[in-house]
Amino acid sequence: MTNSRADSMSTGLSCCIITHNEADRIERCIEAVRGVVDEVVIVDSGSTDDTLARAEAMGARIFHNDWVGYGPQKRFAEDCAQHDWILNLDADEIVTPELAAEITALMRTPKSDRLPAYRFRQVTVYPGKERPRLWADYHNYIRLYDRSKVRFRNSLVHDTVDAGSHPVGQLKGIALHYSWRSLKHVRDKLERYTDLQAKELKKPRWYAYARLPFEYPVLFFRYYILRSNVTGGITGLRITHEIARARTRRLLKIARSPR
Repeated sequence: MTNSRADSMSTGLSCCIITHNEADRIERCIEAVRGVVDEVVIVDSGSTDDTLARAEAMGARIFHNDWVGYGPQKRFAEDCAQHDWILNLDADEIVTPELAAEITALMRTPKSDRLPAYRFRQVTVYPGKERPRLWADYHNYIRLYDRSKVRFRNSLVHDTVDAGSHPVGQLKGIALHYSWRSLKHVRDKLERYTDLQAKELKKPRWYAYARLPFEYPVLFFRYYILRSNVTGGITGLRITHEIARARTRRLLKIARSPR
C-alpha cells in the first residue's frame, strides 16, 4: 500500500489489524481505510480460511504471531508497523467516510499540532444489519495514536491504549462495529472472552460467590435499559441475555479457577 502512493501524499500512518479467520470481513475493513493510511499491517494468529490471501491481495503486509492475548498481540502489531502513528482497528470494524476524512485532515497537520492520542466511537451493529439501531451502544476507545508516546496495555483481555498522563483528543466520526456474525457467535465469543478474564482477574472466591445472585439481574438491566438494547427488539433481548449469562458464568469461572 505504501508503494502505491506518492511520497508527497504520505501521512505517515499505519493501520494495524489482528486477525483470526476473518475472511468474510477483512476486505471491507481494509477498503474503508484505503487512501487514509500508508500501509495496512495484518498480524494473524493462525487463520485456516483465506483471510490472509484476501488481505494480501489488497496490499496488506502480513505477519504471523501465535495468540498471546489481546494486549500483547496488538503490541506485536505496533512493533511491525513502519510508522509511529497507528490507526488500530479490529477486523470487524468499518471506518465511516466521515471518520476517514477527519483522520486524513488530522494526519496532514504538523505533528507538533497533534495530541499524542485520539478516541473515536465504535458503534455496535447487530448481526445481519448494516446500520446501528436507534440509540445503539458504543465503546469510545483510543485507536489513533503515536506509539512513541503511548502503547497498548500488556493485558490478556483489556485491549486498551494506556495514555498515562498524556492528553487525549476526541474525534467526531465513528467506526461501525460488526462484532457478531450471529447469536451463536455472540455466545461463543463471550465464552472465550470470559475464559481469559477468569485467568487474569484475581478475586477471592467469597467475592465471586457473594456477587453471583445479583450478577444476572444487574447486568441485564445495565445492558437492556442503560445501554439501550431495548431498542433492538427481540434481538436486543436475546443479546442482553447472552451478555448477562456470560458475565454470570465468569464469576463461576473465577471462583473455580486454581489458586
